[in-house]
Parts: sequence; structure tokens; C-alpha cells
Amino acid sequence: MKIIDSHVHLYRKTAQIIGNYSGYMIQDPAGYRGELEEAGISHVCGSVIDGILQGVERNSPEIWQHIHALNETACGLAGELEGFYTPGFHVHPDFVRESCDEIEAMHARGYRLIGELVPYMHVWYDYDSKAMKEILDTAEQYHMIVSFHSTGYEFSRMVEDHPGLTFLAAHPGERPQVDRHVERMKRYPNLYLDLSGTGLFRFGMLRFLVDAVGSERILFGTDYPICNPRMYVQAVYGEHLARK
Repeated sequence: MKIIDSHVHLYRKTAQIIGNYSGYMIQDPAGYRGELEEAGISHVCGSVIDGILQGVERNSPEIWQHIHALNETACGLAGELEGFYTPGFHVHPDFVRESCDEIEAMHARGYRLIGELVPYMHVWYDYDSKAMKEILDTAEQYHMIVSFHSTGYEFSRMVEDHPGLTFLAAHPGERPQVDRHVERMKRYPNLYLDLSGTGLFRFGMLRFLVDAVGSERILFGTDYPICNPRMYVQAVYGEHLARK
């Protein structure tokens, strides 16, 4: 079976491994590709992240320089891991022109995945701002897919205002958040959910989601290297989705 992981954060250096045990992770891309393939995963998608920016004021040019460097790292890894990795790239509402230019440039390079967006790491806090709408208007013109960190954020208006975009909410969360995801997904046909992060370890959650919104609206994701990919693969198998 071909397993595509819709939510990873590949890396080149230890600082880009967001997790409590980074010193135990395989460091080189060829090595962790092998690790993921051994888990049964044949293709991965997602952005490169590098910790939470601290001591940086909003609108500082340093923020965009940081984001652009992460995007270029992702593109470099895509070339190195040809056929295995679809890079996601970051945008930022404090840098509208730069973000729109980045969307156009990435589209020209053949990339259509924005995110996973992680606002709290990059000194912004609101999906529903006028600036973010302008960026997403441009993304809609280029038929982008937007993966975004959903925990702790309100995003209904963002999804509703851009019916031509495909949105992928990251992290099911605990039961109240799962119920809210289902409510939104029934309302917005352009909203999907990935399984990464918190939630899948709650037995029965995946079957509940499939029954509520259909398997085609749920994407497999692990949040590697934050989370162990083998656990997610086995968790999906363990839900017995084919059993009625």
C-alpha cells in the first residue's frame, strides 16, 4: 500500500528538529528518508520549521529573511529527495507583497503547497486579518493548497472567504476539537483534516471521523519528526476501517 504523509517537517540541522529529543534523531536526509520508508511511508509533504522566533518585533525584516530561508531549504530538500518530498512553504501577513511574490515564484517552480503554517512560531496570530486575506486571494488565483496549524485558532472565515482554495487543518485534537472540526467540514466542502499530532492515539477517533465526514476528507499525517511515524501507521491499521 502506498502511504502519503501529508504533514512532516523535514530538516537539515538539529535546530530544525522541533521536539524534546532532537539529539537522538537521524541527521542526514537520506537517513531519515530510509526511516520513513521503513515505516511504510512512500511520500511526504510539509514545510521546514526552525523553532519559535524570540526577541523579534513584528514587521522586522529578519522575520521574512528567516521565512524565505526556510522555504529555500524546503525546495533544496525536494531536489535532493527527488520523488519523495513535496515541499510546503511559508507566507506571513506582515509581509503581503513578499508573500504574494513567494506564491508566484513557488508556482513557477511547480510547488502548490502552502504550509503547514505555524503563526505562533513566526510572530503572527490571526488567520482572519485583512492582510492574510490578500495573501490568500493570490493563493486562490494559483490554486494552492493551504495546510495550517488549527489548534487554538479561529479559521472559519478564512475557509469561507476562499472557496477556491483547498484547506488542510492540522491536528484533530481531543474530542471537543474533533467535534468542531466535523461541524466545520460539513459546512465547508473545501476543508480537510490531517491526522498529525494529538488525537489519533484516542482509539475510535478515526472511525468516528470517517463515519462523520467520509474517508476522502481525512488525510494521513504524522508531524514527523515531532511524532513517531510508525505509531501513526499502525494506529490507522488498528482502527479496522473496512469492518462494518
